[in-house]
Amino acid sequence: MFSTLSIAFIIGIIVAHNSASILACSLIVAVAVILHNILGLALGYGLSALTGSESPKRSAIAIEVGMQNSGLATSLAATHFAMFPMAAVPGAMFSVWHNFSGSIAAQIFRRQSEQKNK
Repeated sequence: MFSTLSIAFIIGIIVAHNSASILACSLIVAVAVILHNILGLALGYGLSALTGSESPKRSAIAIEVGMQNSGLATSLAATHFAMFPMAAVPGAMFSVWHNFSGSIAAQIFRRQSEQKNK
């Protein structure tokens, strides 16, 4: 419960700090963020399957590759590209999106594991 609340708090800070930029952002950035995440999940799972990893390892690698550190991306963009306030927007959007997609991926992997163990 503590970790869930902590993550929600961090995401809330990131989104609140970048809310004007997020609202001004075009749909193409949102699509790029979603595709980046889905591609990371798929490549993590697919490449680990090609190496012969067991299913639980494939799931763990997929989630690790797909869930990048968006808080770090946002703070680095704000620090090193301060002249370009929109540079932090993809990281802020990813902070929100990857929590949804990660939960969905975890459920898919759990169901897949349950079906395999039946």
